[in-house]
Amino acid sequence: MVSSVLCRCVASPPPDAATAASSSAASPASVGDPCGGAVCGGPDHQLRLWTLFQALDVNRDGGLCVNDLAVGLRRLGLHRTEGELRKIVQAGDKDLDGQLDFEEFVHYLQDHEKKLRLVFKSLDKKNDGRIDAQEIMQSLRDLGVKISEQQAEKILKSMDKNGTMTIDWNEWRDYHLLHPVENIPEIILYWKHSTIFDVGENLTVPDEFTVEERQTGMWWRHLVAGGGAGAVSRTCTAPLDRLKVLMQVHASRSNNMCIVGGFTQMIREGGAKSLWRGNGINVLKIAPESAIKFMAYEQIKRLVGSDQETLRIHERLVAGSLAGAIAQSSIYPMEVLKTRMALRKTGQYSGMLDCARRILAREGVAAFYKGYVPNMLGIIPYAGIDLAVYETLKNTWLQRYAVNSADPGVFVLLACGTISSTCGQLASYPLALVRTRMQAQASIEGAPEVTMSSLFKQILRTEGAFGLYRGLAPNFMKVIPAVSISYVVYENLKITLGVQSR
Repeated sequence: MVSSVLCRCVASPPPDAATAASSSAASPASVGDPCGGAVCGGPDHQLRLWTLFQALDVNRDGGLCVNDLAVGLRRLGLHRTEGELRKIVQAGDKDLDGQLDFEEFVHYLQDHEKKLRLVFKSLDKKNDGRIDAQEIMQSLRDLGVKISEQQAEKILKSMDKNGTMTIDWNEWRDYHLLHPVENIPEIILYWKHSTIFDVGENLTVPDEFTVEERQTGMWWRHLVAGGGAGAVSRTCTAPLDRLKVLMQVHASRSNNMCIVGGFTQMIREGGAKSLWRGNGINVLKIAPESAIKFMAYEQIKRLVGSDQETLRIHERLVAGSLAGAIAQSSIYPMEVLKTRMALRKTGQYSGMLDCARRILAREGVAAFYKGYVPNMLGIIPYAGIDLAVYETLKNTWLQRYAVNSADPGVFVLLACGTISSTCGQLASYPLALVRTRMQAQASIEGAPEVTMSSLFKQILRTEGAFGLYRGLAPNFMKVIPAVSISYVVYENLKITLGVQSR
């Protein structure tokens, strides 16, 4: 077993290990001290890792490919599927040569084991270094799953090597270390992103839900809590959102609209109530968009990663972007209505339905899809950058600061969400501005038909590159209050809906 190679107290490493380690170009010394003795809990951990590496390197070429791992692990009594072994190689293969050299192997084990330690410590409720049946039952109960003591003991027996009916750290590590566990449920629970943060644009990649959350119905409670939080957040920041739309459409070099001037103009024209124009439809579209997006994401996941429970980051990006495109296509007429309602003058429309009827009568069905192309193109940079930045910040925090728990705390979570959402918005903002202008210009009688490319050229020619970022200031001003409000409301709604907070 792996423990006989990793743990010195069980078996000493082969005598040639030290010689091989000192003579090889990829010796343990060249890697430094990446795990600080955590892998075995004792001295000479590098030498033992090198011994394990050599035991798995069956063809002695200094690299571990899928075939090496299959044969080597089988000799150690561990059986893994080809898909699982491929995930291990992909997770650790930094230079993309299709195999793991010793340095990549050590880094993979280091990162993987740190996640395992976090989960072990979270399961160890009594903090005595062992997990028993009661602790497994309690932890699964926290995830919304109720199991019997007999079922918990069955889980224990699969990992318990010494028959004590408890699992210590070594048993836990040996069972999971060379198994490609991704998106461990403990980390998923703490690092919810898209269900928590609503900054007015629903373009983020949907969150992963654990199997238990899906089976017990906790997923819809998370979505309802997220939708309610989004409604409150959008309503509170609606004046800034309307100001952003006005600046995107009307601001120019000759009409340099500032924030104070914009608010003054809105209040003078329609009173304080006019600051919330367009907010009704903006809140109304949360429910259908979230539901369609979640259902589409789950279906696309089955096509993209049918052989695994959760997706890797690039697969999540593809699935999330496609789901976002489907959801946006379904509710896009509501996006056009939101823009028209935000730009309307006092008395122009009696309500949303009146606005929709007039657009249909005067401009036809095509008017409800003005700006559709730049809107679809904006999904990929927004979702991609938001996801990449959030995952990078999350992994950096987990590697550097996570010791006893994967829980980042409120401030770290808010900071990561704010930074990633801001980066995503910044990347896609020119496309969002062009979309809004196309939605608005179609309502002007006698205005020429504009295309996305011609509008881009016109803005660059008349206003310069800065013109593509009109309204960016109020847009960024609403990010921090929007994130903060949505988080507070989300947490309170979770309690109301019976979702257990960790």
